[in-house]
Amino acid sequence: MTLLMRKVWVPDPGRLRLRAATRAVLGIGLATAVSGLAVHTLTGAIAGGLAALLVLFTVADPTVRGQAGTTALLPAVGLPVLALAAGLHGHPLVRDTAFLAVVGAGVYARRWGPRGHALGVFAFMMFFMAQFLHAAPHQLPRLTAAVLVAVAVAAAVRFGVWCYERRLRPAPAPAPPPPGRGLARATTRQAVQATVACAVALAAGQAVSADRWYWAVATVWWIFVNTASCGETLVRGFRRVLGTVTGIAAALLLAVPLHGAPVPTAVLVAACVFGLFYTAPLSYTSMMFFVTVMAGLLYGLLGVLHPGLLTLRFAETGVGALVTAVAVVLVLPVTTHATTNAWIERAVRCVHECTAQAVARLGGAHDADPAARTGELEALLGRVRLSLGPLVHPLNPLRHRKARARQVLALLDACAHDVAALTALAPAGRTDAAHDAHLADAWRRVEAAAEALTARHAAPAPAPAPPAAGDGPLLHLHGLEQKLAALAAPLASPPRAPLARA
Repeated sequence: MTLLMRKVWVPDPGRLRLRAATRAVLGIGLATAVSGLAVHTLTGAIAGGLAALLVLFTVADPTVRGQAGTTALLPAVGLPVLALAAGLHGHPLVRDTAFLAVVGAGVYARRWGPRGHALGVFAFMMFFMAQFLHAAPHQLPRLTAAVLVAVAVAAAVRFGVWCYERRLRPAPAPAPPPPGRGLARATTRQAVQATVACAVALAAGQAVSADRWYWAVATVWWIFVNTASCGETLVRGFRRVLGTVTGIAAALLLAVPLHGAPVPTAVLVAACVFGLFYTAPLSYTSMMFFVTVMAGLLYGLLGVLHPGLLTLRFAETGVGALVTAVAVVLVLPVTTHATTNAWIERAVRCVHECTAQAVARLGGAHDADPAARTGELEALLGRVRLSLGPLVHPLNPLRHRKARARQVLALLDACAHDVAALTALAPAGRTDAAHDAHLADAWRRVEAAAEALTARHAAPAPAPAPPAAGDGPLLHLHGLEQKLAALAAPLASPPRAPLARA
């Protein structure tokens, strides 16, 4: 619990997390209420609330227009899956096969970026929701109506009542995944991994419980979401189990004594929604804590909550996490080393391109726009941090790899600082010919250092003495050259070897 509280009190620049969490409570609350009134059933209200949560949580296109387009496509993808799941309610073998097909397609869809990711998640959750609510064919019309109403209400809140993104600088476009074809593509390998892992989790989960097996499958699915390597997936599995354990403890104290009382349960569910959205960008463990408590509260509303059910929830989560750990190691593994190297190389290339634009602008080329590339660099560095996360995790016993990962992160962050400083200076431009000659020479040295890393060219000659303190652009270029040269040591040495001392 102390760890969860520390995550909550991390600074929130621009209060973006506070806005997202508050809007989520408003949007999901309204959608749940309107869905319940429209279909006059508790299951319809729960279905509407879950659909609204997915609209507000999973849609992450970089532009508001893109977000609206993805939101409009959600029912077109999700409702056929919901109909399929409900129609197969009485045919377990066919139902299980269809569920695995949805899993594979949902993970594979990540290759199409944020929109594919959101549609894949929505499709999976519609199938999962049918199992959670034990939806039968006769319930399908009301569930369909509830989902449509909820998506419309959530969209109205997100894009009409409270679209704070319109007043913000557009989010940088997410960096594309490293290229590849067939099984060389990470998304294809992960689709195979997830499908195999879900198949084993489905069988093992049914052995544990014939009624609640779907939690094991959901555990596998959500561990695979937003991961790209063995290390990321293993760390995420650990965090899911930790969040589930702490959430079950809280549910025993909060949800069980309520016995499904509507008003206090609704208040606590709203608090869980707020906590989920507020902490999700910071901690997967914290997010799972709130998801687990909320699931317990919903079971209370459905009248089936008891301590044994929460124990079963933990068992199914453990089964899913264990199966996932085995699958990512044995089934077409995507190594952490290969993944991190690919993202680091992309980040170095982007540093090179941003610097080229800034230098061109400083030299008087007014059509150069370094600011346009800084958003891409920001997204790439975020992906590098995520990829290196398993290596710097406190439980990682490989201290040499941990030290190397920390050094790489520190150097890349320092490069980003110099790029940002150059970008800030670039609008002023330069006209002095002598200075332009020095600038061009410094840029060539930065270019050589970047190419030494990305194309494995020979390292550049030793850098000259740093420029005078008053010359900002040359100082930042000199700093970039030094940092790029320093990256060669941790990137070129074997992963398990100790770092060479300077």
